[in-house]
Amino acid sequence: MKRLSELEAPALAGVVRERTAAAAIAEMKNCYFDGADLIDLHLSCLENDDSETLRRVIGASRLPVLALNYNSKYDWSGAGYSEEERVESLLRAVRAGAAGADIQGYTFDPASKNGFCGEDKYSFTKGNPKEIVTDRAVIEKQCELIGRIHEAGAEVLLSCHPGIAMTSLQVVELAAFLEQRKPDIIKIVTIADTEEDAFEAVKAMRVLKREIKTPVSYHAGGARGEITRILNPVLGGKIAFCVDKFCAGSTMEQLDLHAAKILREYLKKLL
Repeated sequence: MKRLSELEAPALAGVVRERTAAAAIAEMKNCYFDGADLIDLHLSCLENDDSETLRRVIGASRLPVLALNYNSKYDWSGAGYSEEERVESLLRAVRAGAAGADIQGYTFDPASKNGFCGEDKYSFTKGNPKEIVTDRAVIEKQCELIGRIHEAGAEVLLSCHPGIAMTSLQVVELAAFLEQRKPDIIKIVTIADTEEDAFEAVKAMRVLKREIKTPVSYHAGGARGEITRILNPVLGGKIAFCVDKFCAGSTMEQLDLHAAKILREYLKKLL
């Protein structure tokens, strides 16, 4: 299998949020046959994420697996992992054969998951963003974790969900800041509640492609953000996160996998 960073952009990720190993394996198979390039496996949705279960699930995939643990169950309620348990679940997935792990920006500093806790001295720390850590001691621990994952033969997607609107300059400066931790892919998700926010997010993707060496997946959520999930991948984004069959546990704003595959091919011919 190709490494995640080697997949042709924009790669289509089939998001798998299932309770059981059997359901996860079935959904991975659906994603494979419907055109996904990788699997985005939510560990915290599984009722059991022990080593044996993860080996069975990940071993059944015909596509590279990106493992993530956002500490949310299938119904989006809290999964109750401590930070140490959450990190260990990612390492178990890597040992079980995952091609990569999603290390969130607040890793080892859970208080920053809900708001900024550091010294406000960067453009991207304005407005109380979530999941942004500037504490050097925490960053060093994240770098050590990234090193452990690399030593295990897997790659790292470093993700950050600030939860606010950002200018293109702020997004690019945030990406450059995250890039210093040497992840293989960077993921940033801001908010676009207005047309101006959405325009700025599309503009940011073009600048990211030009100025950031590390592959970046960037889009916006919010009332006007869905268009960025379509446009930004074909404007240079590394990954588009898609759902094969929507259900109660899906992220409803994510792209439909079937439609995304068609749109990707059509828009690539125009741009």
